[in-house]
Amino acid sequence: MTRVPEEAAAGLVMPVVFVVLFAYVFGSAVVLPGGGNYREFLMPGIFTQSMALMCTAMAVAVATDRTSGFIDRLRSLPMARSAALGGHVLSVMLQAVLGLVTMGLLGYLVGWRIRTDVAHAAAAYGLLLLLALAMLWVGAFTGLVARSVTIADQATFAWAFPLTFLANTFVPSQGLPGWLRPLAEWNPVASTVAAVRTLFGNPVPPHGHSFPLDHPVLMSLCWSLALLAVFAPLAVRRFQQASR
Repeated sequence: MTRVPEEAAAGLVMPVVFVVLFAYVFGSAVVLPGGGNYREFLMPGIFTQSMALMCTAMAVAVATDRTSGFIDRLRSLPMARSAALGGHVLSVMLQAVLGLVTMGLLGYLVGWRIRTDVAHAAAAYGLLLLLALAMLWVGAFTGLVARSVTIADQATFAWAFPLTFLANTFVPSQGLPGWLRPLAEWNPVASTVAAVRTLFGNPVPPHGHSFPLDHPVLMSLCWSLALLAVFAPLAVRRFQQASR
């Protein structure tokens, strides 16, 4: 990050674009069911989308190391093999923290506020970082199995980007067609967005009876822990095979 600061800066550009685009362009035409400030409704969705899309940066970084022979160079050094993946995870998590700070300041400028206490706000940020950690391991596994850096980039972005839109990220899910609503509600992004809105005290439009949105904090924890339990061991095993 100190030698190539453009990488950290590039990761902040997209959230800024989405905040400005949705808050000032689309936000003027969106009316929340039950009322409420759309910009306060929007910011938890931007936070969650940014954490979910961290998997793309992780996949590209790991795929670059694997295809360039850098992992082979690490094998000759007196270091733990876990440091290669662990270093990437810590690096991208640091970018996630910096991104949350930057987006929080930007959100404050456009009118977003935290309406609850410190404990609830800390829990919301904890859920966001837990989702980021889970998605990083998904990205690490993708980067280890992809045949090239380009494929790793496309493979993660192709499902992660639609996943963040097929949810309650930018608009309430109750306006979606009936056949599409279950897909949008049983979605790790949707659960985290709803949990963060609840913990921040931001507008939560009525959604009818939906277990994931009725228990968003529980579902957000379950989704993130499940992704960690599945993809972290898969990524470590795949990395060990690549190292051999």
